[in-house]
Amino acid sequence: QVQLVESGGGLVQPGGSLRLSCAASGSIYSINDMSWYRQAPGKQREFVATVTRSDSTNYADSVKGRFTISRDNAKKMVYLQINSLKPEDTAVYYCNADVLLTAWRRLNYWGQGTQVTVSS
Repeated sequence: QVQLVESGGGLVQPGGSLRLSCAASGSIYSINDMSWYRQAPGKQREFVATVTRSDSTNYADSVKGRFTISRDNAKKMVYLQINSLKPEDTAVYYCNADVLLTAWRRLNYWGQGTQVTVSS
């Protein structure tokens, strides 16, 4: 069984910063891509950023230049540094991981989400 647990969300003023963390645990052989998604009230879940095992990154256009994704393979963690927060960044942020349970068995997992609220 694999679990992803996010932390670091909260209430922040516009222009502020947050650092989200996601820890993977369980019977993990290896982790391929690790990603962040978000879902705002009344909207569909959307892609935010992804980082490969070799640290290649990709971002949604709406967050480029403000968000930075990174990972620590040894700790099985992924991070999202969020700067210059805007009210429209308010959402539940979800961690996603493409996990190899064995060398030949691969599954995709989601965390439970962490709330980020940007408001003055």
